[in-house]
Amino acid sequence: MTGAPASAAGGSGATPVPRGGKLGAAAVNQAGLWNIANILTMVRLLLVPGFVMLLLHDGGYDPVWRSFAWAAFAVAMITDVFDGHLARTYNLVTDFGKIADPIADKAIMGAALICLSSLGDLPWWITGVILFRELGITLMRFWVIRHSVIPASRGGKVKTLAQGIAVGMYVLALTGPLATLRFWVMMAAVVLTVVTGLDYVRQAVVLRRRGQAAERAAAMEAVAMAADVDMEGSAGGQCATDQVHGGAEGIVEPVVEPAAEPLGEPIGEPVAERVAGGRGATEAER
Repeated sequence: MTGAPASAAGGSGATPVPRGGKLGAAAVNQAGLWNIANILTMVRLLLVPGFVMLLLHDGGYDPVWRSFAWAAFAVAMITDVFDGHLARTYNLVTDFGKIADPIADKAIMGAALICLSSLGDLPWWITGVILFRELGITLMRFWVIRHSVIPASRGGKVKTLAQGIAVGMYVLALTGPLATLRFWVMMAAVVLTVVTGLDYVRQAVVLRRRGQAAERAAAMEAVAMAADVDMEGSAGGQCATDQVHGGAEGIVEPVVEPAAEPLGEPIGEPVAERVAGGRGATEAER
């Protein structure tokens, strides 16, 4: 007992919300759908059309508007980092977040790549490689999700960072050495995109094979257990039948009929005579 009144503890004995740097998982989970991680994800989704309008404003070549577009893109990338961290730290993972978070990631990156290629700033083949990889890996995750979940690797995180930096540099109206630097940064991002994509394919194939092997083993075990149950049931039925037959044989005993005596002779007389004769012989011996 702390001696504090119930009202000081949150009213009628309620457990107070812990103070400090982190909220308790139970307290945060009460927010449900409207938690901070999902709100940041929705903000990132809303930033996509705003980013496109800012980037393409005035033909897409105004350095000022492109700076505004870069700011919107940077905010979207930052929210991508924080919403995942908050969801894992405070146990805010929801079904909405699982679906909306990857959609928001692909939406902002895809919009930036398509707009830059349509403006002629970025070759279309780079946009095609990155989008093909991102969409392919997303579909592959759904392909193996019944067996397991492909975890985000360190290489994938580095790839996302490289893509964000490279695309951000292309959004800005850079010239001179910085324009040359952004090209090599983008090349590094493309290489990481391809390498990590192949690694995800390998993981997906391995996970699917393991999942299928586990399913086959479980099916064989279930069949074996069913066969054992059938055998035990048959053996139990045979034992029960034997017990019934054995019990019946133990109860019904064979009836031995006494030897029939000659007709016309009383049943009790021969016995009495034999007893008397025996007594007489004994007395004579004495």
